[in-house]
Amino acid sequence: MTPQRSTGAGAEAELPEYAGHYRLESCLGSGGMGVVHLARSTSGMKVAVKVVHAEFARDPEFRGRFRQEVAAARQVSGAFTAPVVDADPEAERPWMATLFIPGSTLAEQVKRNGPMGSGELRRLMAGLAEALRDIHRVGVVHRDLKPSNVLLAEDGPKVIDFGISRPKDSELRTETGKLIGTPPFMAPEQFRRPREVGPAADVFALGSVMVHAATGRGPFDSDSPYIVAYQVVHDEPDLTGVPGNLLPLVVRCLAKEPEGRPTPDELMRELRSVAASYDTQAFIPEQRATVADTDADTDTDAGPGADAGPGAGRGADAAAGADAHAGAGADAEAGAARARRARRFPLSVRSARGRVAVVAGALALVVGGVFVSVQALGDTPARQDGSPRTAPAGFDAWEAASVAATPTVPQCSYGEGKLLCSQPGVVFSLDPSDGKRLWKHSVAKSRRTGPPVLAGELVQPLTDQGPQLEALDPASGEARWQRAMPEHSGMQSAGGMLLLTSADGTVTGVDGASGETKWSHAVAGQSAPYFSSFAGDSLAYATSASDGGTTKVTAVDPETGEVRWDARLQGTLTPVGSHDGDVFFRSVDLGSGYTDAVVRYDPGARSAHRVELPVRRSDPTAGVSGDIVYLLATGGSLEAFDTVAGKRLWSLETAVYRGSAPVSDGSHVYLTAADGRLLATDARTGRLLGQTKPRLGTDSDRISSALPTPVLVDGRVYAGAPDGTVFAVDGRDPASW
Repeated sequence: MTPQRSTGAGAEAELPEYAGHYRLESCLGSGGMGVVHLARSTSGMKVAVKVVHAEFARDPEFRGRFRQEVAAARQVSGAFTAPVVDADPEAERPWMATLFIPGSTLAEQVKRNGPMGSGELRRLMAGLAEALRDIHRVGVVHRDLKPSNVLLAEDGPKVIDFGISRPKDSELRTETGKLIGTPPFMAPEQFRRPREVGPAADVFALGSVMVHAATGRGPFDSDSPYIVAYQVVHDEPDLTGVPGNLLPLVVRCLAKEPEGRPTPDELMRELRSVAASYDTQAFIPEQRATVADTDADTDTDAGPGADAGPGAGRGADAAAGADAHAGAGADAEAGAARARRARRFPLSVRSARGRVAVVAGALALVVGGVFVSVQALGDTPARQDGSPRTAPAGFDAWEAASVAATPTVPQCSYGEGKLLCSQPGVVFSLDPSDGKRLWKHSVAKSRRTGPPVLAGELVQPLTDQGPQLEALDPASGEARWQRAMPEHSGMQSAGGMLLLTSADGTVTGVDGASGETKWSHAVAGQSAPYFSSFAGDSLAYATSASDGGTTKVTAVDPETGEVRWDARLQGTLTPVGSHDGDVFFRSVDLGSGYTDAVVRYDPGARSAHRVELPVRRSDPTAGVSGDIVYLLATGGSLEAFDTVAGKRLWSLETAVYRGSAPVSDGSHVYLTAADGRLLATDARTGRLLGQTKPRLGTDSDRISSALPTPVLVDGRVYAGAPDGTVFAVDGRDPASW
């Protein structure tokens, strides 16, 4: 039989006929990492062969992961797994062959026949405990035990797919460092401390698998993987329907802390005492005939995704003989038991229910790959000295309710001793000490998403819609001046001025204190100048990139509109901050669209210093503190670059898929995530120090067009969240959050 061919013009349109000397007969399944085939050796032995996708075969980091998978699978004895027959990780298309095992997956069995009986559950749990003991004693942690990775063979369950397993002492990291696993079957530490995951995480997954086998659903259930992740870390499991004789063991397996869970050996001893008449008869499930009836499995992974493991097979029905399938075939959990949609969620996510289509920045699913970014949700690291996590005296954290009728993310700034915030249609002021509202003022709803600012000692709402500009008294919120809105396509505050750019490139400078026009003219060298400005800097900066890979930078005095300096710099540059007269940029590679460097320009010396990124990043937000530039890329990579030493200081995988610009007080780096969390890291080492709870709100399927940069004032940190709240915490002790 010739190998099954897919359609299309991509790299997989013509599948290979052989992997080594194994002839590929039919396609069993496809996942993020590769395609699994039913194949035969020269002697006729049936094997399952995973052949990696061509696009990943060219990636050295991926080849390293594949070599690790082969090594992990080979270390395990094969009594409770699909033994490796042969492999070639160095081939042009790397591949691995394992023994073909007839049998459906647990996911398929439960989906087809419903929950298992008590005796079957005891045998399943004992078999999985034996398998984990076998895996762990050679130093391997599976990290993705789930129903689709459990084959129900004649001689007991087999654990398959070591695609994301890792030796306990492995230092191999994926390039992006994303969390790895499938949220409904991941342990809390896989979200909180993904690089410290040990064998106990597999025991937690075993408990979740048992709940699925007993009830047809998991112990934590939601349409949203993010909400599932939150429940895994914070909520008690729903164990309704688990047989009473197994319930205490399942409860222990699902302990939040790893040290509270039993080892596989302890599980086996306990299971022997559960029933003296322990039945060792093999469970032989009824088989289905075709692969087409299965649902798509949803794997989550960090790099090129984990997928179907070779060695999976679907046993024959009585008439047809063996019909194969992929080892990570259909996950029943994707379609299981939706009756629990009315489950009461935690307060911060309760109203989200099943409406969460996109949890912006907190978790991103790219089906096919499948990538999952789930921020570490749980308890933040304890203090190294073991002292309790209490906030310093003198400041009580507070939370202020949404001012707008329809909650949206508030954008805030600080001035005149007040917190100044905006939501669509309203500007308001809060007392920074306790969050008490001081005043609010209705404004035209605007496309702008930035906070109000002080210019000329007055509050400027900076709306770009409506008939007029206006400035407000910071003490009362009353209008101090109003004027007709000039025609403009861009507006920026700089110093005490408002800079409005019209469609023809003319810039108008409006005095923030009086509303008077101070100047209006074109800016030399800039056909359509849109400005950037930074706190403590008296200049505003306009940039325009050329087709030749250079950028014209023009520094303008906002008071007069005069050009103070200009320069043409190499690269496609965007200003991100300034310090001590120097201006910082991020540089974008035109070919890929990814940021490839940070650039520091000294206008006095007319010199530019470029610091290359070790890994190009997608659309990062940026912040500057002294000589350091912080970048937070889409996907969660937070990095610190020393522009004097010309090197990266540290990198942290926050797994915040989308976040605000990072801001630093010199000791800590703060950022907000799209689910409303505020995170803090050590500015010196990059270590995560603390984070607040999510604040999703009722419209958590909506994506904010801009995320609020945290506001730092006298050791306090202020932030806005999607549920419309503004909240404050003590920035000196993030562990107390």
